[in-house]
Amino acid sequence: MSDIFIHRQWANLEKLLRHAIERSRFQKKRLEAIKLHSLQDFLEKAPLTRKADLVADQATHGPYGENRTEPDEGYIRFCQTSGTTARPLSIWDTAPDWEWLLENWVEGYRLAGVTPGMVAFYAFSFGPFLGFWTAFEAGLRMGLRCIPGGGLGTAARLHAVLEHRVEVLCCTPTYALHLVAFARREGIDLQRSAVRKILVAGEPGGSLTAVRQQLEEAWNGAEVLDHYGMTEVGPVAFAASGKPSTLRVLEERYLAEIIHPELDTPVQEGESGELVLTPLGRSGWPLFRYRTGDLVLPKRTADGLLLEGGILARIDDMVIVRGVNLYPSAVDDVVRSVPEVEEYRVSLFTKSGLAEVSLEVESDGALGVSSKLEAAFERAFSLRIPVREVALGTLPRFELKAKRWVRAHG
Repeated sequence: MSDIFIHRQWANLEKLLRHAIERSRFQKKRLEAIKLHSLQDFLEKAPLTRKADLVADQATHGPYGENRTEPDEGYIRFCQTSGTTARPLSIWDTAPDWEWLLENWVEGYRLAGVTPGMVAFYAFSFGPFLGFWTAFEAGLRMGLRCIPGGGLGTAARLHAVLEHRVEVLCCTPTYALHLVAFARREGIDLQRSAVRKILVAGEPGGSLTAVRQQLEEAWNGAEVLDHYGMTEVGPVAFAASGKPSTLRVLEERYLAEIIHPELDTPVQEGESGELVLTPLGRSGWPLFRYRTGDLVLPKRTADGLLLEGGILARIDDMVIVRGVNLYPSAVDDVVRSVPEVEEYRVSLFTKSGLAEVSLEVESDGALGVSSKLEAAFERAFSLRIPVREVALGTLPRFELKAKRWVRAHG
């Protein structure tokens, strides 16, 4: 990064720090005694923030905690985390902060090659989740023709996508695959769809080659592009058109660090680590050095900070099976390399005191799917992972983040 860019980041951060220490009791207790005179000071001295810190704050000072800088009437938008790994966080945003979040998404659309006037369909039930609302409202801001799909079933959503000549489809990668499988069963020809961009989020699938290839082939060559964000920090990184295997961090809007998950020190060039984020434009609910729990491989280029392969995994999701580190995203990539698999579930169990996994899969009726997938796992991980085929419709379907890994008795 240039000295000018570093100076600009520090100027934005210093202003945010002063505001937060003055008006947020949560941040004042954490930061007031620390003397910060530069960006390097901040990176070396400011404490890391964990989700557990925020959960504890809201549990003690419910329902919204002390990490707020405005009176109640200063907030206009409410969102909530999914609560898949901890008690859900309830977060309110001010009008200026909400505009800042929308601007991040607008930049993401631009990177994806989405232009004003395109028809966009949002295939999810909106609920209290920040990502869905910001994607939709940012589409309105930049002049997209936006169709909400909340409350519609899969058949109605597919009908709308085809009837209204939708060009931009926004959903999770799991749901995009579900739409493909549903269309195949119902004899709906997606090759006549007008979809040209499929923007996915919520799971690593959009950055996985096998998942992306399946979707692009099924959707008549539509470009599949990933996005990364969290309710706690907002929309952070987007894949650019023509560069689907990397996510570009919006560094004008976020201070990003990559640290060793256990040592809490910066990783070296070419090493993976945990993504740590400081949003520079969300003053009503400020966060500093927030540990995302997401594993990334950073690469600095002329385009800025890139995350190669997108989000590689949740750090706490890794399982060691017979000495091999298994991440759900890596398993998903192998499963999707066998296109006959429609849905799957991974059972994690203990055998003789050691972790083991097995899979159940649904297929489109093709023969030999289980043996083909077992061979693919053997090639990828040098592990024999048992695969059992089950009847179509046996396994659950997911519209939001998929929960395919379950604990079972060995």
